[in-house]
Amino acid sequence: MSFSLNSIRMGGKEVLPLIEGGKGVAISTGASSGPWAAAGGIGTISAVIADSYDEHGNIIPHDYMGKSRRDRHNEMIDFSIKGTIDQVRKAWEISKGEGHININMLWELGGAQKILHGVLEKTKGMIHGVTCGAGMPFKLAELASKYGVHYYPIVSSGRAFNLLWRRAYKNAADLLGGVVYEDPWRAGGHNGLSNAEDPTKPGDPYPRVLELRKIMRKLGLDHVPIIMAGGVWNLKEWKDWIDNKELGPIVFQFGTRPLLTKESPISERWKKKLLELKSGDVLLQNFSPTGFFSSAIKNSFLGELVGRSDRQVDFRTEQDEEFNTEVMVARKKYIVRGEDAAKIENWVAAGYDQAMKTPDDTLLFVDADKATEIRKDQKDCVGCLSQCRFSSWADNEKNSTGRLADPRSFCIQKTLEDVAHDGNIEKNLLFAGHNAFRFGSDPFYSNGFVPSVKQLVDRIMTGD
Repeated sequence: MSFSLNSIRMGGKEVLPLIEGGKGVAISTGASSGPWAAAGGIGTISAVIADSYDEHGNIIPHDYMGKSRRDRHNEMIDFSIKGTIDQVRKAWEISKGEGHININMLWELGGAQKILHGVLEKTKGMIHGVTCGAGMPFKLAELASKYGVHYYPIVSSGRAFNLLWRRAYKNAADLLGGVVYEDPWRAGGHNGLSNAEDPTKPGDPYPRVLELRKIMRKLGLDHVPIIMAGGVWNLKEWKDWIDNKELGPIVFQFGTRPLLTKESPISERWKKKLLELKSGDVLLQNFSPTGFFSSAIKNSFLGELVGRSDRQVDFRTEQDEEFNTEVMVARKKYIVRGEDAAKIENWVAAGYDQAMKTPDDTLLFVDADKATEIRKDQKDCVGCLSQCRFSSWADNEKNSTGRLADPRSFCIQKTLEDVAHDGNIEKNLLFAGHNAFRFGSDPFYSNGFVPSVKQLVDRIMTGD
């Protein structure tokens, strides 16, 4: 099959229309984004609690010493600023000014704007743009304008971009580098699935991207590239999108495939796991403390969350016609439906004898060790999110969401920090796109072959 891919002009430079997708915490680093940019594309560094280095080049552990959540929140901001600056400098040195370097920010990260200001102030001339999603980053254009960098909002619908544009982005049109369409069913990490969309029924991305382009045309943005993110494995499967006049300029983002390269900082166990995945081994679920759906590899960590959520019943504090049965759990009395009393008895008999209240007036049943772990993780919260449903932290005057902490979720900072630094791949969260199973069937990875970033980019350029 003949295949050709032309460069595209972005930010005053000719670059390959290939972007390395941002992956935090400490997964999208200078070690991987630098070579991607050096190959002619756009490398991306995660600005979410990035690693920094000591004078010997060793990673400095993120040890939180603050006694309050607010203190630890401020430490997290400092870690993110220092770490991202170190990673940007590393990527810049590796790329030698080739391609572009972007930074990626989770808008719902606690202190996101402070981190971006701190990083951009110290990296002038090194960063091409800021990619931002997981929320509605209305202030992204204003921030980009202050430092003269481009901005790349992440959306999953044309409607979302239209709102961002009319409320804020129209005032900084010249710095809009591109609009990232992140497919809410196929992308790894946090996804923008709406309440009206069925997580089990993936939509066709073409009409959704076409709708986005039509809106952009009406706004005079036909020249601005749309970045297709989520579900992109190779380019020959997207050849009808390339040079498609209906869609306009298209760039492709690869988030999952760069996980499996020599420069990728993930552990060897994690890389081996990727090569062993089968179809259906990535689960789209809504356990994240952000409140967003997210996609991750099925393992013991996700299995425990599924089981934990399944062991759940409604309860009341006073009896009525429906809730008319009293049960005792760990010396506490609860009122439940009659048919739920038998479930509780079976769960308690199986060792799940600790009842934890959720914000939705339900009881969750876990064993004593898990209850202790949940409470400790909630107590140790570092305020990594602007609002966290797991710990009830919020970046406001009260330091609280005003809702009960939700034991159906988990401490995302703890698990992502651990797995990024050689932690157990069965007992931690492993974000991945739904195409991750293709590592095992793509002949490029035969016999466990792990390419360099340059070899991967060269392979993608052939269409495969």
